[in-house]
Amino acid sequence: MPIIKVKPGQKVKLEDIDPDDTGKYENKDEANGILARNIKQIAELQNVLYAEGKHALLIVLQAMDAGGKDGTIRKIMSGINPQGVRVTSFKQPTEEELAHDFLWRIHQAVPRRGIIGVFNRSHYEDVLVVRVHNLVPKRVWQQRYEHINNFERLLAGNGVTILKFYLHISKEEQKERFLARLEQPHKRWKFNPADLDERNLWNDYMRAFEDAFERCSTDVAPWYIVPANRKWYRNVAISETILETLTGLNLKYPKPVEGLDDLVIP
Repeated sequence: MPIIKVKPGQKVKLEDIDPDDTGKYENKDEANGILARNIKQIAELQNVLYAEGKHALLIVLQAMDAGGKDGTIRKIMSGINPQGVRVTSFKQPTEEELAHDFLWRIHQAVPRRGIIGVFNRSHYEDVLVVRVHNLVPKRVWQQRYEHINNFERLLAGNGVTILKFYLHISKEEQKERFLARLEQPHKRWKFNPADLDERNLWNDYMRAFEDAFERCSTDVAPWYIVPANRKWYRNVAISETILETLTGLNLKYPKPVEGLDDLVIP
């Protein structure tokens, strides 16, 4: 089963989706060849996006710890002009952020028209971590699904195209990636013992993700579930979706000012 675009209201069972699936690709070399081509085309379209200034693209990445959010950003954004990309990583809210509504800090990070914005975690933490750890009453986080949908409709109505990707890895794959962090000196800094506490809540997180997909995958802001045990498949699948989305915007360079053909530069 390849990347899945969740239909509005569709019930999803993550345990039924194989995180080892590689879709139509049989091997890493084939996928990497397509990925390189996709990255080049995405970079070209991003130039037009920036020049035209009528649209923004917001890419939301969610996953369990060690799910590959950083690697996805590093790989797919590698060929794009840094001036045209804004990456925001959402950590535990600050005192200032907690003094506002939960979407306040999110809205400030939304890319302006002409820019590709990438969220490493996002507003969905407020129906994931907050729910799993009972940080607010159920009646509060239950209302947030509707708030999120209304917020994303607002963005879409103002020229922001939204793509939301869940990087689906298995619990076994997460264990292997944690072990790699412990064993490899250049990755050891990434390991946080607190991640093991979150790992113990795996099933609770799966249910929270499933509810978020069902209640917040909409026509204007769809959720995509990406089998992500194989990093090379994850990268090519996401690049294909981004490329298809940018192509569908029918981007065009602005018309140049008149008289350029007759201009003489002294």
